[in-house]
This record gives sequence, structure tokens and C-alpha cells, in this order.
Amino acid sequence: MTVLILTSEEDVTADMVVVHLNASGVPVFRLDPADLTGGVALSGEFVHGAFRGHLSSAGRLVSIGGLRSIWLRRPGAAAQRATSPSAWLTEEAGQALYGMLRGSDARWMNHPDAARRARHKPWQLRLAQRCGLPVPATLITTFPQAARDFAERFPDLVVKPVSGAHPQDPPRAVPTSRVAPDTDFSAVAFGPTLLQRRVAKRADIRLTAVGEELLAARKATGTEAEVDVRFAASDVPWRPVEVAPRVAEAVRAYLREAQLAYGAFDFVEDADGTWWFLECNQSGQFGFIEVDTGQPIARSIAGWLARPAAGRDGHVNGASAKAV
Repeated sequence: MTVLILTSEEDVTADMVVVHLNASGVPVFRLDPADLTGGVALSGEFVHGAFRGHLSSAGRLVSIGGLRSIWLRRPGAAAQRATSPSAWLTEEAGQALYGMLRGSDARWMNHPDAARRARHKPWQLRLAQRCGLPVPATLITTFPQAARDFAERFPDLVVKPVSGAHPQDPPRAVPTSRVAPDTDFSAVAFGPTLLQRRVAKRADIRLTAVGEELLAARKATGTEAEVDVRFAASDVPWRPVEVAPRVAEAVRAYLREAQLAYGAFDFVEDADGTWWFLECNQSGQFGFIEVDTGQPIARSIAGWLARPAAGRDGHVNGASAKAV
């Protein structure tokens, strides 16, 4: 049984997991859907009540029925690098590839439907609150007056993108920034703006969830002016930290509701030690955390992917009957 990894060719994070899978003797088949109709090919036959499907890449052939798990890491858009790419070809290739894979018994990390839904920030915030995770007061609006009213109630605000990275090539991270006290918010009318009460933090927390396993790391804040840890000049390293039972219970509830097998949760810790939920990235990076802390995240992912396929041991796609 083979592990299928859907990601770009230059993905060091995926490489870390492949090392552990190779060491365990688990077959790995890796491809980027962007290479479809070029270096990647597919075929599926539906006849006499049975399905036989295959994928081909780099001279190798794998049976879709022989997949134990699928890691939807960071794949390119289907057929993006075809000889004559087009929106139509991308749609056709994506429908073919993911339609066939959806029909397999393989376990997903994460299932494409769950991954797509989990990207939406407003959905994340609502789910986090429902699961018992503290969420800072947040407004998403195109009404300038609504932004002004919100700023009156919460004078210390940050602004961040609703969707995350700017979709240029390659995608560019847009930093979270503090809102100046004299901001008039007129520009809010030109695009949805996410405003959030700034939490006076003493540390950033990255909690990486792999199935039931929760691995948390803490990075102490360098200065009061520091807002976005991704752009901080501080050389303070990430350190392992215990996850409080209440937080663990809420995170696992979030994963179950979201039907995620993997999630990279970002929190900020205030002066009282409360972890405030900011977001959950369903395909977030973890290499930098593993390097600093030594936490075996790559090994944990490899172990999850190496387990028997769904339908053969009582598991459903992406989760056991009890937990994601």
C-alpha cells in the first residue's frame, strides 16, 4: 500500500516526512497536479461495476486502489504547467484527478472538501468560539462607519487580510499590522477588511495537531511593538510547551468539527497565560518548529500516513470513528 503526496516539487517540508516514510519501508508516490497532461498522467476505467484507476509520474505507475493515504500538502492547480494551460483544462484535470481520488478508500490529510472549507477565516473564528477557544473581538466589513464604531469600542486594533497570503507568484505574506489611532477607515469601502482587538501578548504559540497528537511550541515576545511573529526581528527561539487540558479538548473538538487530520493553530498568550485563537492553517508549515524544538512532527505525520487505508480497519477518510 502506497502513500500519495500531492505537493510541489520543491517542498522541503514534505521532504522531511518522506525521509521517515522511506526509513519505515512505506512506498511513497509523489506528484504535483500542476504537471498533469505533461509529466503526470491518469486513467480510470469504470466497467462491470468495478473501478480501476492509475496515476503515472516520473516513469512510475501506481494503482489508485492501492493507496493507503493521501497527503494534500501544497499542490499546484491541476494542469497549470500543461503545454497549453487554460482555466477549462484546469477544471477538467482537477475534476478527473480529485474525482477519482475521492472514490478511493485512502485516508486523507486533509480531505479536499474539508481543506477548502477550513481556509475561510470567518468560519474558523466561529468554529473556534463554538469549541471553547477564546477569540479576540473581530470585525470583517466594507462599511467605513462600522469600522469607526468598532474602533471606538476597541481603540487598540490590528488589521490583517481575510484570506491570508497575497496571490501573486510566488504568494506573498501580508503582515498583521497595528491600526493608527487617527485612521478614518474610508478605504474599507473598497474591499473587505478584517479588524481585530489587539491582544497584548507575552508570547506566540504554534500548536501542531496530527490526528490526536498535539505538539505545541512557544516563542516569547521580543518587544511590545512586535505584532506579527513572522516578521519579528527577535532571535528568541521556539520552545516546547505543554498544552492545557482545556485547550487540548477544544482543539480536538475543532478538528472533529472541521474534519481535519492536520492543523497548524496560531495563538497568542496574554499576561494571564490565556491562549487566544488567531487561526488554523490546514496545511501550515512545521519545519521551523521542528528545527527549533526537536519535536517529532515529521515523524508523527509519517506515522499517521503509514497507517492502513480507510475501509480496511474501520477508519473513515481523514479520521477514525472517534477522532480526527
